[in-house]
Amino acid sequence: MKQVPLFINGEWVESTSTRKIDVTNPATQEVIAQVPCASPSEMDAAIESAKATFKTWKEVAISERARVMMRYAHLLKEHQEELANIICEELGKTHEDAMGDVWRGIEVVEHAANIPSMMMGETVENVARNIDTYSYTQPLGVCVGITPFNFPAMIPLWMFPLAVACGNTFILKPSEQDPLCPTRLVELFEEAGAPKGVLQVVHGDKEQVDRLLHEPEVKAISFVGSVGVGQYIYKTGTDNMKRVQAFLGAKNHMVVMPDANKNAVINNIVGASVGAAGQRCMAISVAVFVGEAKEWIPEIREKLAAVRPGHYSDPEAAYGPQITPQAKQRIEGLIEQGKKEGANCVLDGSNFSVEGYPNGNWVGPTMFTDVSADMEIYKQEIFGPVFLTMNVDTLDDAIELINNNPYGNGTSIFTSSGGAARKYQHNIEVGQVGINIPIPVPLPFFSFTGWKGSFAGDQHAYGKQAVKFYTETKTITARWFEDDVAASAGPNMSITLK
Repeated sequence: MKQVPLFINGEWVESTSTRKIDVTNPATQEVIAQVPCASPSEMDAAIESAKATFKTWKEVAISERARVMMRYAHLLKEHQEELANIICEELGKTHEDAMGDVWRGIEVVEHAANIPSMMMGETVENVARNIDTYSYTQPLGVCVGITPFNFPAMIPLWMFPLAVACGNTFILKPSEQDPLCPTRLVELFEEAGAPKGVLQVVHGDKEQVDRLLHEPEVKAISFVGSVGVGQYIYKTGTDNMKRVQAFLGAKNHMVVMPDANKNAVINNIVGASVGAAGQRCMAISVAVFVGEAKEWIPEIREKLAAVRPGHYSDPEAAYGPQITPQAKQRIEGLIEQGKKEGANCVLDGSNFSVEGYPNGNWVGPTMFTDVSADMEIYKQEIFGPVFLTMNVDTLDDAIELINNNPYGNGTSIFTSSGGAARKYQHNIEVGQVGINIPIPVPLPFFSFTGWKGSFAGDQHAYGKQAVKFYTETKTITARWFEDDVAASAGPNMSITLK
């Protein structure tokens, strides 16, 4: 059985812990590896290494830190296919989806290579007579990343490359459900020339996370995951005087106006709702049809019914399995609850089977119409291939409905009206808005900006906000006296001062 190692002080270490978690292929239930829950002494060693290395790493020239990221981006591109194959095996994503997972992470590493320009300070001469003020951007110290299962390449790469490029050291605690891709990411980072001790990897569950949350040497924590866990991490981390950015749940809506391009709406809804098995925080969970646009619903149902999940080796598979049998059971339970609450289940993916993979965690595409805001299938983030539709009379009604939802991660509007788009983007209380784009995840030179119940913290992931999150500003106000210049000139130098 493959044992997933820890990475401490620049060395791959086989844990001495006897408490281990199985890593399972979700398409077959085959146990492909075991991940250890790091022992207290191993956690101590990782923290101490990160602390000690920070003292030297922060003094490394920023241009050299940028070059590490350049070399790392190059290696990731060379190994993109290999990383995607690892994701397919341990998470079950289709090959195309896994390739995209890796590529979106590579884009963040490319952005991190621009760190010198992003860490520039500010200066003003003569803020008062002969007094200048200027600022420096300096790293914090030891930072931590706690990442989810659904993007095992992209989300770790949201975190540690930017934090390390800023001059911090980093401890990564990847998801225990698919740790093999993060392990390979770290091997490549080491190959890129990252110094010993800059990055540590520990594994485990709540016990190991709590150790990091309470550790005084940890200055900042980045988290992506479920609502309950994220709220706990945010509260516990801030109670221990740490910076925390916690990306939580979502319920993303697409507004469909009657003047929208119908083919674009139908095609985009299918991929955005059930792609990646619905296991992404930016999936479109709800479509809100305005006025007569609701007449397109039967065609959407027909298109969605033609989609099917399957094994990643099947080029016709639209998406893969759910991550665990428990996740599948929860999704199917919510489907049943939706039926009981009065929603119209026009497409039911429960008890779905894939030929040759009878033990896979399969859920077929599912669609509900006549959904109301008081139903559990609307209130909860299902995190599966379940698509809901709702009907309203006006754009104002759609905006009010969405603004009343506690989440604010992403939303989109499909329309041919610039006025409607402008009104929507201005009035909607959601952090990331797409106009004729279903999943508006920004490129890394912007930041991932969820709002409301989808985020806890002040500064978001990647982009300029991440640099602010991983750094502190030091402001210097200086005055130098002209007499000092004369005194330092020495007997062989002539300086005339007026």
